[in-house]
Amino acid sequence: MTAAVAANGVEKRYGNLVALADLSFEAQPGEILGVLGPNGAGKTTAIRILTTILQPTRGTFTVGGVPGARPAEIRRRIGVLPESAGYPEHQTGEEFLRYHARLYGVSRADAGAAARSLLAEVGLDERRRNLIATYSRGMRQRLGIARALVNGPHVVFLDEPTLGLDPAGQQQMLSIVRRIAAERGATVLLCTHLLAEVEETCSRILILNRGRVVAHGTVAEVARRAAAPRTATVWVADADRECASAVLDGATVDERTRGFVVSVDREPLRRLVGAGIPVDRYEVGAARLSDAFLAVTRSAE
Repeated sequence: MTAAVAANGVEKRYGNLVALADLSFEAQPGEILGVLGPNGAGKTTAIRILTTILQPTRGTFTVGGVPGARPAEIRRRIGVLPESAGYPEHQTGEEFLRYHARLYGVSRADAGAAARSLLAEVGLDERRRNLIATYSRGMRQRLGIARALVNGPHVVFLDEPTLGLDPAGQQQMLSIVRRIAAERGATVLLCTHLLAEVEETCSRILILNRGRVVAHGTVAEVARRAAAPRTATVWVADADRECASAVLDGATVDERTRGFVVSVDREPLRRLVGAGIPVDRYEVGAARLSDAFLAVTRSAE
């Protein structure tokens, strides 16, 4: 399968400052790739290069099967929702999308039909004739996604699409993102700071730190490789609970299961067995993406 997005040794320098170093990864057709990293990690630089806004200092990349040396063709194959998108408040949602469809060479009649179809797809059909000035932030974000889809892109870049939305708006936005990949077969690169969104939505993730890739793979793979489980839960007989609590000083109690939750670094089994306390059950918690994120970004500092 030909990768929808591929980067090989992409680097961006500003004099002696290295903003991006040896960016190498692939994203497959129809997948949602979460792009993560702390502020200043190089996410924005990477997206600007892949969307042909910036030229790399070195390295090569392809988007939609088109090499980076042909930026005009790449732009015809991608859709972009930037973090800070501006909208003309004096236009209606339908007028806005019709205008952008015309920019891509769509006929006047077809542009109107395309605008109405896209507005229905993102849940704005009933507001298509309302001025954008009356739209909420969530509605404007959905309008921005509709604009990003106006040319039927192979790859869609979304930068913080749920920023500032309430929980209901976030879920609505993520549902749209999943449909873009599942129903349109487009590849989505989703930049976000919300790890819960990534775990819920993305098939794979790419973590950047200080301009370098520090982790790449499925959520489970990255969590397993980068972060050993931090906690374990241990159960003892009721008659031994008081003694176990003293031995596991600092452990918390899961009120639902009545198990003692303690860091695995404190070797709870060894301490209990050493104190002569029988262990009924012991479970190590699964590694979490938040733990992995902190582990790989801290270790690269």
